[in-house]
Amino acid sequence: MKYVKHIMIGIKRLTVLGKIGLGVVLMVLFLAVFSDWLALHPYSIPSGDALEAPGAGHWLGTDDLGIDIWAQICFGARISILVGFGTALLAGIGGSIIGIFSGYSGGLTDKLVMRLTDLVIVLPDLPMMIVLGAFFGPSVRNIIIVLALFSWTIPTRIVRSKVLSVKQEKYVEAAMSYGAGFWHLTLRHFLPNILPLVMVSVIRLTSRAIVAEASLAFLGLGDPISKSWGLILNHAINFKGIYFTDYWKWWVVSPITAIMLLVTAIAFISRDMERIINTKA
Repeated sequence: MKYVKHIMIGIKRLTVLGKIGLGVVLMVLFLAVFSDWLALHPYSIPSGDALEAPGAGHWLGTDDLGIDIWAQICFGARISILVGFGTALLAGIGGSIIGIFSGYSGGLTDKLVMRLTDLVIVLPDLPMMIVLGAFFGPSVRNIIIVLALFSWTIPTRIVRSKVLSVKQEKYVEAAMSYGAGFWHLTLRHFLPNILPLVMVSVIRLTSRAIVAEASLAFLGLGDPISKSWGLILNHAINFKGIYFTDYWKWWVVSPITAIMLLVTAIAFISRDMERIINTKA
């Protein structure tokens, strides 16, 4: 109940853009959860004529196979939400645990962890993701794992820095002098201080993962049966003469608009949450 109360207070302190962003995210989440009822048409089999313009029967038109694009957008929202939040939670939780352990241990352990994070940071993300995506195979689970492997360093460095700061507090030093161990310090002192920072980091990682998944799918490395927004773009761009016809107006614009709306909405929320945390600090 305590954390729910803090979340509600945080929502009330969002700016207008932050609240609009939260509304867009909730709308996409609703679309993902209830896509079976909202899609109106199947997302994997033809339901109309090929390249049909938007109209009453097909709100966003159809692709070259006669598959409804609105249905693909609805089911693609599931992939974006699943990959975005799945990657953010995996990288956020894993990176936070590593950061806490590194800051608490110090010494050689801390140096080794920091050198490893430096190594991962300097690696070119997209080329390595392409190689690993091709190696592991095109599935949603593998995409989440690959994206998390390149995202854990952000929360690790943030959490480590905060833990080093908290360790210097008098009450923490007193607890350590009385024999408080790693788990006691983590649960009672470290977590309450790092949770707001981790939450902002997870929000940022969500938008980063959504864009990265769309990029991999656009390059043909996504799950071919997922109908993600990036895969819709890949299919549209590979259609010969797409820009010499009017088809791009609904086939290309729709997934791009969906990606931009969701990523921008998350950016608004992240900006406001960072402002709120900095004000409290």
